[in-house]
Amino acid sequence: MKISDTIFGLIFLALGTSVLLAIKGFPNIPGQPVGPALFPGLIATGLCITGVMLMIKGLLRHKTSNAWFTWEDWVHSPRHVLALCTLLASVVFYIVFANSLGFLPTSFLMLVALFKVLQMGWRRALMVALMASLVVHFAFYKLLRVPLPWGVLTPWAW
Repeated sequence: MKISDTIFGLIFLALGTSVLLAIKGFPNIPGQPVGPALFPGLIATGLCITGVMLMIKGLLRHKTSNAWFTWEDWVHSPRHVLALCTLLASVVFYIVFANSLGFLPTSFLMLVALFKVLQMGWRRALMVALMASLVVHFAFYKLLRVPLPWGVLTPWAW
């Protein structure tokens, strides 16, 4: 689905404005020229500017095309719709089962399902899913120190 830039501009503008309103209550740090509101304020200002630019672009383009939403060609392809549904189901699967199964088995199963729906061969799908799960686990758990769930692998946690 293609959504008009005007709608995304409105969303960005609303998000930026809400952040700007939220950071007004942030306290100032005595003796510091900057406070905790600086970076969220800069990002929110950027969102507002981007939102206004997208709205202008969308309104100018809307004069030639009256469609606010248009369906893309892939929506009529069962294979592509199945891939989208598999992607969404894998996110739900992770949310539901990550704590009980653990990150490694959950991500492995998700990746295998996604690779198979994208018509990758079994051998390659299994190998790439295993390697990607291990690399992502190492990067987040060891390097970035993100506490990923171990689940059924708790006895072998390193």
